[in-house]
Amino acid sequence: MKLSIGKETIAAEKRVAASPETVRKFISLGAEVYVERGAGLAAAVTDAMYADVGAKVVAQDEAYKDADVILRVRHPAPAEIAKMKKGALLLGMLAPYQEKEALKAYAAQGVTAVSMELVPRITRAQTMDVLSSQANLAGYRAVLEAAFEFGRGFPMMMTAAGTVPAAKVFIMGAGVAGLQAIATARRLGAVVSATDVRPASKEQVQSLGATFVMVESEETKAAETAGGYAKEMSDDYKQKQAVLVAETIKKQDIVITTALIPGRKAPVLVTDDMVKSMKPGSVIVDLAVEQGGNVTLAKVGEVVEVNGVKIVGHPNMPSRIAVDASALYARNLYNYLVPLVDKESKSLKINWEDDIVKASVLTRDGAIVHPNFQG
Repeated sequence: MKLSIGKETIAAEKRVAASPETVRKFISLGAEVYVERGAGLAAAVTDAMYADVGAKVVAQDEAYKDADVILRVRHPAPAEIAKMKKGALLLGMLAPYQEKEALKAYAAQGVTAVSMELVPRITRAQTMDVLSSQANLAGYRAVLEAAFEFGRGFPMMMTAAGTVPAAKVFIMGAGVAGLQAIATARRLGAVVSATDVRPASKEQVQSLGATFVMVESEETKAAETAGGYAKEMSDDYKQKQAVLVAETIKKQDIVITTALIPGRKAPVLVTDDMVKSMKPGSVIVDLAVEQGGNVTLAKVGEVVEVNGVKIVGHPNMPSRIAVDASALYARNLYNYLVPLVDKESKSLKINWEDDIVKASVLTRDGAIVHPNFQG
């Protein structure tokens, strides 16, 4: 079995799909591992480090030629897809809702494409959950980005010259990213509050030492999908929540928004008027900026300033902590692949009826097979 790791081609993507640790493990499974030259440099993994654990470091054409398995972080470019052999297994965060042309290209090339974002959130798939591993680091990094832009410290400081008050931080969305943001802001000494539409989040937020802010109603009792994501709420609920949030935001120094709905535009949480109600010197970090943004004034790839309030719109936050993000992502891929490899023949033996496989395979045998993307 030839397994190849490609170099990322999307701008500002610093992560890599394999670590020396997982390369060593793949080789022990019986794979011949090929790494595209320079694939790991932005994540502090040199070609020599891959070679030292037994990988062959080669040019892209040689890496992709006759590869049985190709590992990527993000979706490959059309020219790369054209180099993949029929029947090759491609794994990556392929963004099928956004990259529909790439989806068609996988099918046309005969590639079996697996979108790691679609791995179901069930117990036996926890070690494969790329959304959680990457969101956890994104939440951490978002707080650091806010601290960098903020003109004050986070903790309360009592000095001979006077007392410096603690920063007030408001986290919107208490999923994986939001909970890590709460924990990080608390460790830095901030006074933290958070909101989410899921009542189950209240206990988690409070266990981290933050205050929970939410409009409670009958609707919130069913505000979570089977996969653990927040559902989109009714217009009436949104209006009530917006009033509460508007009053809360006025008092904050830092706001971090983390709300995403799979396959949908990110919900608007912070309006123009809310931004303008904040004190000059305040900071907002929008982790959903690539999917339309939770903040109306956020711009992808920019730090904009409105009435003295900075709005941070860095895309791909996990890539800004690429070393750890790559290491965790690489383990997610390894854990997904291990059950697909026959130990005796040391080749792929995929159970197409497995729940995890069925949920994450996009294309197979020249066709788009995932029900969410057919037609």
